[in-house]
Amino acid sequence: TGFLHLGGLRTALYNYIFAKKHQGTFILRVEDTDQNRVVPGAAEGIEAMLDWAGIPPDESPGRGGPAVPYVQSLRLELYGRACAALLASGAAYRCFCSPQRLELLRRDALRSQQTPRYDNRCRHLTPTEVAQKLSQGLDCVIRFRLEKGVEPFQDLVYGWNKHEVADVEGDPVILKGDGFPTYHLANVVDDHYMGITHVLRGTEWLASTSKHLLLYKAFGWEPPQFGHLPLLLNKDGGKLSKRQGDIFLERFARDGFLPEALLDIVTNCGSGFTEKQMGRTLEELISQFEVGRITTHSALLDLEALPEFNRVHLTRHIENQGLRQKLVGELQELVKLVYGDHQVDPDVLEKEYVERVLLLRKGHITLLKDLVSSDYSYLWVRPSVSRQQLQTISAEVDEIGRLVLGLMTRQAAALTMEELNKGLRSLQKQTRETKYSSMMQLLRLALSGRQHGPSVAEMMVTLGAAEVCGRLHRALSS
Repeated sequence: TGFLHLGGLRTALYNYIFAKKHQGTFILRVEDTDQNRVVPGAAEGIEAMLDWAGIPPDESPGRGGPAVPYVQSLRLELYGRACAALLASGAAYRCFCSPQRLELLRRDALRSQQTPRYDNRCRHLTPTEVAQKLSQGLDCVIRFRLEKGVEPFQDLVYGWNKHEVADVEGDPVILKGDGFPTYHLANVVDDHYMGITHVLRGTEWLASTSKHLLLYKAFGWEPPQFGHLPLLLNKDGGKLSKRQGDIFLERFARDGFLPEALLDIVTNCGSGFTEKQMGRTLEELISQFEVGRITTHSALLDLEALPEFNRVHLTRHIENQGLRQKLVGELQELVKLVYGDHQVDPDVLEKEYVERVLLLRKGHITLLKDLVSSDYSYLWVRPSVSRQQLQTISAEVDEIGRLVLGLMTRQAAALTMEELNKGLRSLQKQTRETKYSSMMQLLRLALSGRQHGPSVAEMMVTLGAAEVCGRLHRALSS
């Protein structure tokens, strides 16, 4: 019914981690039985986002597997056979109540300030009455008989639980008039035939679990173990807002966040792990995970902390030789996209140069795209600055140029910001009347074409001695 958001990512992640921790299989099943709410492309989008996040399913609609198909709308025959078995055993019955009658029941309940529920009227129809209504061509659905006296079950998170569903709701529809099952029947049938042993799902399904267990009992099947995950909420305790689209994974991927940062933040705000520190890898999450450590407290997510999580993971990527090469390619593409091929000198797209930029800015940037912001445009576009422009800042432009070129030649091998800052201060003392601030202004303009930006020493280190000398020569001779 929609695209993958942070709540869905967390549920998928816990299932993935649990499966990998116990050498199991992580299965993605598409539940599209409510055809009115199906969003075209959403199922494919969910699988694509799980791949992007680095937690791909072992079996899924896209990958296939031993229990194909993994899309519920393609498994209708299976649900029909399951319903026939329940009808034959008396655990289910046909209901002929019209939508109008059900709507009247709902309105009456609301008028009397009660929770709407079906009154189980058709449960008492005799086989003869059912046959007569069918012969008249009346529409019907199939309902499951809820029995009182449910057995308690042990939830992996909430411990011993039971909900006397027959006391609070009417018999639920399990097969609709269009032949499509409801969630309750489809999931029970699929979990059985797919050999599911464990299900981790949102806490909103905890109250329905007793109903599902009654279905398993009616079929004579062994149920899986259930664990219900507490809600994922905003840091103020409110619901995560889907309205602005700001919790959907596509948005984070588009904005350049690393998937590892998202996996890290949604587990850091929750429970289930031996440690909580920023910067954990997926392998560390798997090794630290214990389902018994999940608490029933809601997980409070502070998305304002995400850039810092991303900075930590981006730093780790830059430090890793293999991951760094991938970033080099991504940054080259970003530069072409933002500045255009015609503006960028081919030299600044050389792998060695781009790699040096990444290593030098490691820890200073939160997103890779920060490096193509206007502050860093000097890295990718050679400025067009005239000697005349530089002379408006200082008449000693030639002397300053000669001194700085000499400094760069001497310090080319050991270019550090600390040494450069010392060297530049020393050079300023050799000028007759140019202040240090004016000299920095002149050099910043010559190197970047901008009046503002990073420190001159930082620019010089990032550009490298050869590029600095080239830009100064061009500015002085133009």
